[in-house]
Amino acid sequence: MLHAAALDSQMSDLLSHVGVVIFYLVVWGLVFAGTGLFVGAFIPFITGDSLLFAAGLITAANENLNIWILALGVGIAAFIGDQVGFILGRHLGRPYLDKKSGPRMKRIIARVEKFYYAYGWWAVVIARFIPWARVFVPWVAGIGNMNYFKFLTSNFVGAVAWGVGLTLVGYYAASIPGVKAAAYVIAGFFILASIIFSIRTWIVERRDRLQESAN
Repeated sequence: MLHAAALDSQMSDLLSHVGVVIFYLVVWGLVFAGTGLFVGAFIPFITGDSLLFAAGLITAANENLNIWILALGVGIAAFIGDQVGFILGRHLGRPYLDKKSGPRMKRIIARVEKFYYAYGWWAVVIARFIPWARVFVPWVAGIGNMNYFKFLTSNFVGAVAWGVGLTLVGYYAASIPGVKAAAYVIAGFFILASIIFSIRTWIVERRDRLQESAN
């Protein structure tokens, strides 16, 4: 009986640790995919600010999760994602964006280009906090042949400020009375709202592309 109880306890611990690892990997994967795999162009909200804030809240409510592992991992994933976007933009160029984008997306890309050429180095940092700009600025910087080391530094600053910063904001928001107790409800609300907005954005973009093809 004691052996069975010990085995059951070990299995519970293992499952608990596996759940923690999966949580980290899902959050990091979504952050990376947002810019690195262009996913943020279609589901910008679920790969952005809401995800980080919700992840921070959940971490504060779960003693098995470590905020510094989560936050540093988010920063690294954000940094690598933008580096991939920059490299792809440099090699694939503007024709690829035009081919993959509907009328609405093209208008957004045009605005992002103006934003990038107006602010340069700072555009990469500021874009982290703007859903659409966060996706396209690395590509536009690559297409515009921005100096690689300048992009490297601006990407690093942006990844730390946005990735690590917003995750910590969500975590410490749980210190507000009543927030920690309802952390999963609040996080669920943010994630659900993000999914709804993302689906709506995808439907609108798909409709615009179909209309453009029909014309």
